[in-house]
Amino acid sequence: MDKKKGANQDANVVSGFGDEWSRFDQSTLDSKELDELYRLYFGIFPFKKLAKNAVGFDLGSGSGRWARCVAPRVGKLICIDASREALAVARRNLASQKNCEFVNASVGQLPLANGSMDFGYSLGVLHHVPDTVAGLRECVAKLKHGAPFLLYLYYAFDGRPIWFRGLWKASDLVRRIIAGLPHSGRYVSSQLMAGSVYFPLARTAWLLEKLKVNVENFPLSFYRHRSFYTMRTDALDRFGTRLEQRFTREQIEKMMQGRLFLVKGTRSCRA
Repeated sequence: MDKKKGANQDANVVSGFGDEWSRFDQSTLDSKELDELYRLYFGIFPFKKLAKNAVGFDLGSGSGRWARCVAPRVGKLICIDASREALAVARRNLASQKNCEFVNASVGQLPLANGSMDFGYSLGVLHHVPDTVAGLRECVAKLKHGAPFLLYLYYAFDGRPIWFRGLWKASDLVRRIIAGLPHSGRYVSSQLMAGSVYFPLARTAWLLEKLKVNVENFPLSFYRHRSFYTMRTDALDRFGTRLEQRFTREQIEKMMQGRLFLVKGTRSCRA
């Protein structure tokens, strides 16, 4: 874990994501698929209520995948990531977006004034930090009163069948083994998982859906309309990250609506 006081980050996780976005910089991701994924996550975000010169932040910007879609709709977008390698990728991908600013910082040390941001979002990041609640509190502190914040956290599969949760527990044991390997080992292992598990299950779900079968609880059905590139990226994301936290609906609601703060515009889109 990072020794830097107040950083609220895991050095191994930061290094792992730097490696991931260097390998999968998303520059070859089909624009149609990117748009579909963007709409899936941001469909509930109140862009129409933002001023044209709105200033906000993307916490854990990674390759700049979401920033590519958000930047044209706002006045200024501050892309924040704890990984210098990831920020370098984002700079390349967002070179044409002149309203993007890049900041190398952890969620525990955000260099933004409290109450200064018109909006913010953090997708798939805060469940990879040691203290998710503290990270969320830090993000909210940077927002103006009533400003929207879009959050995506891993959920704990509450509401899913027992057999589904059992499969996840088995996969998590595999994750713990793969995530303990060096970067090259994580990459190779995750790509084998993408080809031998993600792809066949996703395409089976696609076929079953064509046959009018409900695939809501079918493993990896989320990827039934996704490219193999996305499967490869997410397999490394899922199995190559050592620190992963999951939360029940009740826990997330307490984070959102508890005495600590109120967050508007939250949504869990996929597992």
